[in-house]
Amino acid sequence: MKGTPMSASIPLWKNFLRFLTPLMLSNALQSLFGTVSNVYLGHMIGVDALAAVSTFFPVFFFLFAFVMGLSTGATVLIGQAFGAGEHGRIKIVVGTTLAAGLLLSISIGLLGGLFSRRLMMALATPPDILDAASAYTRTMMLTMPLGFVFLLMTAMIRGVGDAVTPLLALAMSTTIGLVLTPMLIRGAVGITSPAWAAAISNALTLIVLAAYLLRKKHALAPDIALLRHVRLNRAVIGQVLGIGLPSAVGMVVMAIAELVLLGLVNGFGSDATAAYGAVNLVMGYTQFTAMSISIAVSILGAHAIGGGDRARLDGIVRTGLAFNLVLTGGLVALIYLAPRTVLGIFITDGAVLDLAKGLLFVALWSSVPFGLATTFSGAMRAAGVALTPMLLSIFAIVAIELPSAIFLSRVVGLEGVWAAYPIVFCSMFVLQMGFYLLLWRKQAIRRLI
Repeated sequence: MKGTPMSASIPLWKNFLRFLTPLMLSNALQSLFGTVSNVYLGHMIGVDALAAVSTFFPVFFFLFAFVMGLSTGATVLIGQAFGAGEHGRIKIVVGTTLAAGLLLSISIGLLGGLFSRRLMMALATPPDILDAASAYTRTMMLTMPLGFVFLLMTAMIRGVGDAVTPLLALAMSTTIGLVLTPMLIRGAVGITSPAWAAAISNALTLIVLAAYLLRKKHALAPDIALLRHVRLNRAVIGQVLGIGLPSAVGMVVMAIAELVLLGLVNGFGSDATAAYGAVNLVMGYTQFTAMSISIAVSILGAHAIGGGDRARLDGIVRTGLAFNLVLTGGLVALIYLAPRTVLGIFITDGAVLDLAKGLLFVALWSSVPFGLATTFSGAMRAAGVALTPMLLSIFAIVAIELPSAIFLSRVVGLEGVWAAYPIVFCSMFVLQMGFYLLLWRKQAIRRLI
């Protein structure tokens, strides 16, 4: 019997929304912890603390690209197996992915912990925040394995159509982290407080999540059958990497581009760095909305492909595009109505707030074409096609975004760096849509597992 979380008797948009709502709430909770932690830092320690933590953002994105690539590949395979009714393959995929994630995260964590200061120096971190940025980076790196495992598990659980359990886990983790962060700041832990709070909350939540999954006899419960598969199965890891590696490489290239942009921003001083952090936090909410829709398209599309229903895949894509226009576009519009109020959550310094407001106006709207682009790439990823969408994204970043940012930063100034975002996201939208409609949609699709 083929399993799918989507009922044929209910309109597609309602099924889509039923899955998307807890997924969006989950991503919002992930953003919330970072947001409130930065509010704590900015208000309880000062703007320099916010600037120091902001410096780590592209590094964080760079490292988590690898684990997100793994989770992407695993989720597609799990989704196709679930849609095809081949549940015996699910634990094999989960165990193999966890083994690879642990090996990778431990290696990255140790290396990053040792060379955190050199990394911050290489990013041209302003001298007045170098020590603080290095300390925060070191703690984040060393505790990263906990974050990797937590992210992998919550992502893979969604592969079987369960978006509620990850939401509950994230709610617990976020609550613990938000309670611990101000306590640690007051306890003189300082700028590393959010990193330690995240590590502790991830560890506690993983323990509770494991017990919950076992009690519910969930498809991803860490029972003996799953633990036996926590090893590198060559055939499965090859399939996971075949989908996940292009996705990870695409994210790494995007992260490298962020590092280049941060270097340009840092050249305008620590106020510009603090404004960069605040604007990125605000844009994170709109982009996480778009990415949530893309993930929903990918997972539900994998179910459709596993069940051999090509027509349903086309409907899922159209629904994803519509939700992007309504939800992502609506959120962008709301923020534009009260930019100072939104940015004032993170920034108390008047000069930095004025600077951030101008930058937000330049870049925020580009989250909409970003979302439309990721909807098309998410649909193709559901079928295991990730290489060409990745190459198109890399082309847009390397050939369009970076040259634009460098040129405009010299001609226009700081605003020129931010103008590169709408330029590249519009380019990605045109490229992904063109490939999807003109070439990929005309090809035959087969499931991978």
